[in-house]
Amino acid sequence: MISKFRLLLTFLCSCTAFITTYGAVSDTIISFVNFYPGPDIYELEGHSVLRIQLPDNDIAISYGTYDFEQPNFVYRFVKGETDYWVTAVPWQYMADNYCRQGRRIVSHRLDLTAGQKQCLINLLTENLRPDNRTYRYNYVKDNCATRPLRIVELALGDSIKFQPTEAPEPGTQTFRSVMRHYHHNYPWYQFGIDLALGSGIDYPLTEREKSFAPVILDRQLYGATIGGKKLVDSISIINDVHPENAILDPTPWYASPLFISLIVMMIAILMTVRDIRRHKVARWVDAVLFGFFGLAGCVITFLIFISVHEATSPNILLLWLNPLCFIPTVFIWINRCKLIIFSYQIVNFVALMVLLTLSAAGVQSLNYAFYPLILADMVRSISYIHLNIKLIKCHE
Repeated sequence: MISKFRLLLTFLCSCTAFITTYGAVSDTIISFVNFYPGPDIYELEGHSVLRIQLPDNDIAISYGTYDFEQPNFVYRFVKGETDYWVTAVPWQYMADNYCRQGRRIVSHRLDLTAGQKQCLINLLTENLRPDNRTYRYNYVKDNCATRPLRIVELALGDSIKFQPTEAPEPGTQTFRSVMRHYHHNYPWYQFGIDLALGSGIDYPLTEREKSFAPVILDRQLYGATIGGKKLVDSISIINDVHPENAILDPTPWYASPLFISLIVMMIAILMTVRDIRRHKVARWVDAVLFGFFGLAGCVITFLIFISVHEATSPNILLLWLNPLCFIPTVFIWINRCKLIIFSYQIVNFVALMVLLTLSAAGVQSLNYAFYPLILADMVRSISYIHLNIKLIKCHE
């Protein structure tokens, strides 16, 4: 699909020239089109485009084009160097592609004057120029839905106002809660998001901020106003299927992060009971468990201190998952280093208590699957302290 988009970039210049030179503005129809969720993880909140229907042409302006084939794409994406493009593609090509995926498509025809249409077309034409079409994508603040909204506002010289909509789930709405609602069939994806993204996505959202998700934006546009009048004059459903028709079936409960975490917790508890009965720490258990925590901690540390992603810092999970978790993994095999591990486990237990306190206070919402893992961590810390406290006192 990406390679096809690459080929279609050659279509961009002819589109912009056609719009500028031959577009009969009075007969042009401009619509905000929202595509509902697709099967891939980057499609779970949907996609939005501006559709420009000219007398002899029909194109879609998309702010969501990227290329996996760019050098070091994964590293650059994780680091926050998420460069996306605005592209013009034939509308029918785009619509057919989403229809084949079985995705709901809703079109909102914008109520614009001829002058407003021309201004918007001029802005889009300028955006499509090779030296302007790349922008730094932000998952929640500057994406395929928020960019078109802003350019419409810029053309109309006013701010779009949204009426309050029914929340996707009860309670205070945040970026994270919206994601969880639309990722409910993809718990491992949400597990990763909850690891990587910190407290910056946990504050109550304004109606405008909720529009980062095209699926929510689709509902918001029904009552949207600008300059005291309705923004949309008509709505049509291009592909009338269920909103979740294209997403994959739910992950089985026995393969979910919560179930796996519960298994890890039970193993940790059982091994701890065994250790206490034997009066001896099972070193391999701590080596493996804290080794995994250390690896996750390296990723979180990178995201906090190296990545320029806005939402990755601050992240209170650093109290739990950090490179210091490798201390038990390495030093547990060295008998003379018991004092080092003993000291680490005391600090670790206190840090975990602080983490749970901050989470309970609403600083950052934790994934449900984190709690069994945190409990497993705490149990192993307590057991190590309990089994070695006498030895440490004797050493002193």
